[in-house]
Amino acid sequence: MYADMEQWNKIRRRVLVHGESKRSILRETGMHWRTLEKILAHSQPPGYRQNKPRPRPKIGPFEPRIEQILKEDVQLPKKQRHTAKRIWERLRDEDGYTGGYTAVKEAVRRIRQTRQEVFVPLKHPPGEAQVDFGHALARVGGELRLVPFFVMTLPHSDAFFVAAFERECTETFWEGHVRAFDFFEKVPKRITYDNTSIAVSMIVGSRERRLTRCFLELQSHYLFDHHFCRVARGNEKGVVEGLVKYARLNFMVPVPRVRDFEELNEYLKESCRSDLRRRLRGKTQPKAELLVEDQAAMLPLPPVPFEAARTVDTGASSLSLVRFDRNDYSVPVRCAHRPVVVKGFAWEVVIHAEGREVARHRRIWDKEKILFEPVHYLALLERKPGALDHALPLDRWELPECFGVLRRRLEAKDEGEGTREYIRVLRLLEKHSLKALRQAVEKALEHGATTRDAVALFLYPGEEQRAQSFNLDGHPHLKRVIVQAPNLRVYAQLLGGAR
Repeated sequence: MYADMEQWNKIRRRVLVHGESKRSILRETGMHWRTLEKILAHSQPPGYRQNKPRPRPKIGPFEPRIEQILKEDVQLPKKQRHTAKRIWERLRDEDGYTGGYTAVKEAVRRIRQTRQEVFVPLKHPPGEAQVDFGHALARVGGELRLVPFFVMTLPHSDAFFVAAFERECTETFWEGHVRAFDFFEKVPKRITYDNTSIAVSMIVGSRERRLTRCFLELQSHYLFDHHFCRVARGNEKGVVEGLVKYARLNFMVPVPRVRDFEELNEYLKESCRSDLRRRLRGKTQPKAELLVEDQAAMLPLPPVPFEAARTVDTGASSLSLVRFDRNDYSVPVRCAHRPVVVKGFAWEVVIHAEGREVARHRRIWDKEKILFEPVHYLALLERKPGALDHALPLDRWELPECFGVLRRRLEAKDEGEGTREYIRVLRLLEKHSLKALRQAVEKALEHGATTRDAVALFLYPGEEQRAQSFNLDGHPHLKRVIVQAPNLRVYAQLLGGAR
């Protein structure tokens, strides 16, 4: 191209500046006279210009059929849409097309280009937010998993919050909002969502939505306004979709290696804080300063945060188990056969009976699993001590070594009653921590006291349990008191009289 431009320039100068004849230029270069006229008329090569489209005699009559196929594809999943090759095969077999594959491929490309949508850039007033979920790989507790993560962004400042969860569901949707509002220290006055089934139970027309109860509860607590994108119009929340990708590429590469979700979320939260120092292209201020403008237009936090828990009324079985979200959790045996209320949070399950909390477990996200708390079954085992070594809730319950020593000493005196007394000692865990009871058992063993009551004496905090002796110092009047030794013959006479 450079060589062509150099020759183009020389010919123009020779004719237009130095006055050489066109005939001599044509004779010297051998070019066509029309080419010379083009050089003299244009300061640079104009390139190829097609005045009218080329005729397509073979593919032309079939283009409406191709448009119809592509239009029908819009309603199908992307992985089941027609390729150009498949369209060519259908035209050949079903419509009698005799042309080649290349012409069909060019027609498909041309039609798709004309149907691509062009978007209008949107403005983002302060105080508004967008929400979406993304997915990324993370190694949690040594296991490589595809982890869903919640993203809320404030498009005006581009500040955003990210939190990872075990599953995308109602509880994590709630929890993500609660944590994001706490991170921003305010509540957005308007939030844009896609049409997730967590928030939308039915789409009515292009704009009307029938909202789920769980979404309405969250909205009623924080009083923000909502906006749902039109179907297949993700560009209406394009900022958060871009930040889902940004978080995945910048916070999840390389794949995070964490102990648990608590560590992962602390890392993500700190990454969001660090990102506030970044300055966006075209902005003169860092994100942190723009966030102040967002916060000024946002709503205040309510006095108490939203309780992000799904509540279920159910009952405890004869095995003292409560089923929630396809898993079973234990409760104290006194709750068996009774109604209970289960509150399922993102990270734990809390169970209430008769208005009081009776059990608290970590949340299980698998299915058909059982989570036992051994202490829940000790009251029953006290009545059935023979089942102690065969009780499933106590299987793999690792207690400190001192508990084994205590059990052996108790059972050495009386095996049956000793086992029951050992269970009574374990029942002290109903009110005291394992650490406190371990220390009490160790002290009791040092003093040779092995009963439940003796161990309980050492559970009082701040008091050192030791043998006490009575001192007469400060009590001179007691020194004159003389206690005679008892006459044991009297007891012998009583025994004899009893005969």
